[in-house]
Amino acid sequence: MIKGTFLMPHPPIIIPEIGKGAEKDCQGLIDGLDQIGQQIKELQPDTILVITPHGPVFSDGIAIGYDEILKGDLSKFGYGSIDCKKKNDLEMVDQIIFESGKIDIPCLKLNDENASYFNISKKLDHGVLVPLHFVDKYYRSYKLVHITYGLFSSHKLYEFGRCIQNVIRASGRSTVVIASGDMSHCLKEEGPYNYHPSGPIFDQKIRQILEDKDILSAMFFDEKLQKEAGECGKRSIDIMLGALDGYDYDAKVYGYDGPFGVGYLAMGFENLHEDQIRLFSDKIMDAYQSHQSAKLSKESHFVKLARRAIEQFLGLRDDIMFDSLPAEMFEAKAGTFVSLKKHGALRGCIGTIGPTQDNVALEIVSNAVKAAFEDPRFPSLEKEELEDIDISVDVLLEPEKITSKDELDVTKYGVIVTSGYKRGLLLPNLEGIDTVDEQVRIAMQKGSISESEAYELERFEVVRYY
Repeated sequence: MIKGTFLMPHPPIIIPEIGKGAEKDCQGLIDGLDQIGQQIKELQPDTILVITPHGPVFSDGIAIGYDEILKGDLSKFGYGSIDCKKKNDLEMVDQIIFESGKIDIPCLKLNDENASYFNISKKLDHGVLVPLHFVDKYYRSYKLVHITYGLFSSHKLYEFGRCIQNVIRASGRSTVVIASGDMSHCLKEEGPYNYHPSGPIFDQKIRQILEDKDILSAMFFDEKLQKEAGECGKRSIDIMLGALDGYDYDAKVYGYDGPFGVGYLAMGFENLHEDQIRLFSDKIMDAYQSHQSAKLSKESHFVKLARRAIEQFLGLRDDIMFDSLPAEMFEAKAGTFVSLKKHGALRGCIGTIGPTQDNVALEIVSNAVKAAFEDPRFPSLEKEELEDIDISVDVLLEPEKITSKDELDVTKYGVIVTSGYKRGLLLPNLEGIDTVDEQVRIAMQKGSISESEAYELERFEVVRYY
C-alpha cells in the first residue's frame, strides 16, 4: 500500500558540495527535507516511486526506467562523485506499463534499445537524485521506480496516478511516492530566469490548493498562469494526487523558499486512510467533459472547420459539414494560418501567405491538416491528443511593402521578410514576441535569411478566430 507521498524540490545547489555555502540561504528548506528523509525512514517502504520532470519527456507517453539497476550522478553539475545506484522494482514497473495501457496512456521502457533509438539518456536525473540524497541520509533499504511524466492533461495524469495506486495496492508492497518538482522559476529579477508577476501567484495558489486538499482546483488550474510561472512541478503533483484518490490524509508543509528566484516547496501527505468522499475521478471526468463541451460550443465557424478537417483526417467523422458554414467563407480568397496548441504550448502551425485554394474554407481545411500532420517540428497528431488541442485560425489581409522596421508593431502587424527567392513570415501578436527586432529576426530565421543578406519587408494584418 501507499504509506505516504511527498512533494520534494530538486535544486542541486542545496547539496553542500555543489552549493559551497550558497545552500545556507535556504537552510529552512534543507531542514524540512531532512525531516522528510527521517519520516520516510519511519515508514520503511519496500519501494520508492519518484516522478520527475527532468528525464526524457514525451508529448504522447510516459518514460519509465527499465534497467535492473538504476543509476545516475550529478556530473552535469560538476560532481560525478555524488551518485546513486538502486535496484529497480521491475515487477511494479511491468504492472504499471500494463495497467496504463488499458487507459490509453502509453509508457516507454527506458532500456538500451529505446534509449538508442530516441537518442536519450537512461541515467537518473537530478529530479530523482536530489530528493533521494535526503532520503539516503537516513534510509537506503528500498527498490526504486523512476518515472518521467508526459505532457498530458491534468485529468489524464491524475488517472495515471490512480493506475499507480492500483498497482501498488495489488503488489502488497509498502511504497512511498515522491513527486519531484520545483515551483515558479520567475520569482525574482536577479534570478537565473526572467521575473514574471505570475510566478509568486502560482506558488501561493499551488501551496494553498495542496494545503486545502482542493483536488478539483488542482485539476482545472489556470494553464496560462502555469505557463507564465515557468514551473516544472505541476504535472508531478497531478500524478501524485491521482495516487491519493480515495484517501484522506494530513497535508504538512515542511518548507518553502525561493532565494535564487525559483520556488522550492516541500510537503508531506501522510497518515493515509481510505475515504469514499475523496474519490474524485468521476467528478473530474464529468467536470472535464462539461468544460470541453463549453469550449467547443464557443469555437468560431473558422475553428470548427479546422477541427472537423483534422477529425476527418483521423477517421473520426465522414462529413466536414460545409453546408453549416457561413457564405462568406466561400466568397473570399486569402492566405490562412492554422495554429494548434496543447496545454498552452505550440503543437503545430502551418499557413499560406496568399491564397492557394478556391476559397477561405478550403484554405483552412488544407492548412489545418498540414498543421496537425505535416509540421516538421512535431510528430503527427494522435487521436488521443485532439481533446487537449486548442485551435486558432488567422485569415491574412493583403500585405503591404514597407521601407523601415519603424513601420511595424508586433501586436498589430505580422511581418514578411524576403531576400531573393527566400521568404520568412511571422504572425502578429504572438506570445513571447515583444519587440520588432525579435519579430524580424525570427521571420528571417524561418526564411533561412542571414543578417548579411539584403532583404525587403512587408507588413500585414490578420483577423484571428478562436
